[in-house]
Amino acid sequence: MKILLASLAMAFASSAMAQAPAAAPAGSTGLCKDGTYTTHDTKKGACAGHKGVQDWFSAAAAPAAAAAASTAPVPAPVTQVSKPAAPAQAAAPGGGLGQVWVNSASKVYHCPGTKYYGKTKAGEYMTEAAAKAAGNHGDHGKACAS
Repeated sequence: MKILLASLAMAFASSAMAQAPAAAPAGSTGLCKDGTYTTHDTKKGACAGHKGVQDWFSAAAAPAAAAAASTAPVPAPVTQVSKPAAPAQAAAPGGGLGQVWVNSASKVYHCPGTKYYGKTKAGEYMTEAAAKAAGNHGDHGKACAS
């Protein structure tokens, strides 16, 4: 009787976990409340700084992870969080060496590698000198490192 109850409990627990949505990046184990995905091995701390865990679907990724672990050396755990692309937030084509992203609505330019580089709703790439000449200023008054 105890074995039957244990089997039922395990079946219920595994069916209660959400399956990874088709839009989730490969290897995702959970969806954070802010819309980002995580590949963290455990639920604890997986979405720290992302408002917590919304859905946990590690059961779907666990068999692949177990198979990979049995044949490959174990690397150090890495938490990787990626945000799904939104049409209004997608990076505009262009940019590159020596280019800044100018937010045309706020007249603020963003340096390569910063949070809003190429991601504001309206803007364009140009050199930092051209951005300053057009009356724009650096994010928080800071110039880009050369």
